[in-house]
Amino acid sequence: MKTLRLVLFHASRLLLGSTFVYAGLIKADDPVAFAGQVANYQLLPYAWNYLVAAILPWLELICGALLILNRWVRPATLILGLLNLVFMVALVSLIVRGIDIDCGCFRPDAEVKTSPLAALWRDAGLMVLVVLVWVLDRRKNRQESAHG
Repeated sequence: MKTLRLVLFHASRLLLGSTFVYAGLIKADDPVAFAGQVANYQLLPYAWNYLVAAILPWLELICGALLILNRWVRPATLILGLLNLVFMVALVSLIVRGIDIDCGCFRPDAEVKTSPLAALWRDAGLMVLVVLVWVLDRRKNRQESAHG
């Protein structure tokens, strides 16, 4: 059973980390276009869209890389979990307000857009990974300290 938990922890950690590294790289590649996507949510003052577009991709990239490298797993998971929760609230806001835009998370110039509802389901899956990494890392640390 310990082996299954360990495999599940590392698989979840690597999948979550690589997902956010990929998302961060795409957004960091064109921050002006990403700022436009942030503005489409109609949640922030105009100038803040650029601030979010300048900071968010690098935060995703750094936290994702930390997960891949198996370093500072709990802080990186906490930050990505909070970001993901904010994304989910923003997506629910879009759905409630009837705004149908591409979420801007992965393929900003894709011909096939991701609806807010589809993005919400995807983010729910990412939240499952966040919870798995958080819980399994805690158990892994407890077991290591008990044997150390």
